[in-house]
Amino acid sequence: MKINQQFKRHRRLRSSASMRSLVRENHLRTEDFIYPIFIVEGENKKNQVPSMPGVHQISLDLLKEELKEIYSLGIRAMMIFGVPDEKDEHGTGAFIDSGIVQEATRVIKETYPDILVVADTCLCEYTSHGHCGVIHNQDVDNDESLKLLAQTAVSQAKAGADIIAPSNMMDGFVAVIRAALDEEGFHNIPIMSYAVKYASAFYGPFRDAADSTPQFGDRKTYQMDPANRLEALREAESDVEEGADFLIVKPALSYLDIVRDVRDRFNLPVVAYNVSGEYSMIKAAAQNGWVNEKELVLEKLTAMKRAGADLIITYFAKDAAQWLKEEENRQNTER
Repeated sequence: MKINQQFKRHRRLRSSASMRSLVRENHLRTEDFIYPIFIVEGENKKNQVPSMPGVHQISLDLLKEELKEIYSLGIRAMMIFGVPDEKDEHGTGAFIDSGIVQEATRVIKETYPDILVVADTCLCEYTSHGHCGVIHNQDVDNDESLKLLAQTAVSQAKAGADIIAPSNMMDGFVAVIRAALDEEGFHNIPIMSYAVKYASAFYGPFRDAADSTPQFGDRKTYQMDPANRLEALREAESDVEEGADFLIVKPALSYLDIVRDVRDRFNLPVVAYNVSGEYSMIKAAAQNGWVNEKELVLEKLTAMKRAGADLIITYFAKDAAQWLKEEENRQNTER
């Protein structure tokens, strides 16, 4: 039987590892990663987060040891979450100068000045009720919350944060924070806005790590409905108009279509947040021997890049950086 020669030979460009590398369209780099870290008060604490294997709450006195490992892997950006001992109705620990994020920021900048500190700007870890703002009549008061978020952003900038990352999803949060930063002279501090943040079931392990589970109700009046797509573009457009410098889409894996929509619509850097639930599912499957963790993680992170993400916030940053370094060393040896 004679084979019809008119069809296309796509396999020609997959014939070897070198050929596949030559024509690869998207690449992961360690420089793409932002590593989230949880800082707790006290001393000599490195608390394993039960629902996030490999992730710990770390006290300030152990932070330098963690930084040494992070720096050696080539990671140059970290997102800081604080877990305070004391909480109150207004989340005072978020915006006081001696707050845990502020103190961690000072340690990082003193130890490795070239590590970029991305400060999470929210109140949920610091409020006794676990919501992201001030509560009136069992609901979050948008405009009253904005005042405290602005104070938090300014306090974080004064402590040395390189990037302010507000995650609260209050209407107008970028505009108010931008105005507050500018008024205090922080014109050059960019805002990495959680522009598109869905009310997702993937956040469960994070709430264990940050001790930020709402004590009543949920966050569906301010975080987005997972069924909505056009709303994401409206949210992102508002943040662009208000002065955002980066746009985060959270979660990433189940919302790659939204990452692509945001990438196609706006010309700011797009950040995919590979959230805790996405992390923990792979860790659990890998521990049971059901999946190849390395291959699955790198495939997943590459998918986020392919969808249009410029940067990725991921708890896998250290693992992925190590794997990429090993691959680079292997290729250099072969040469």
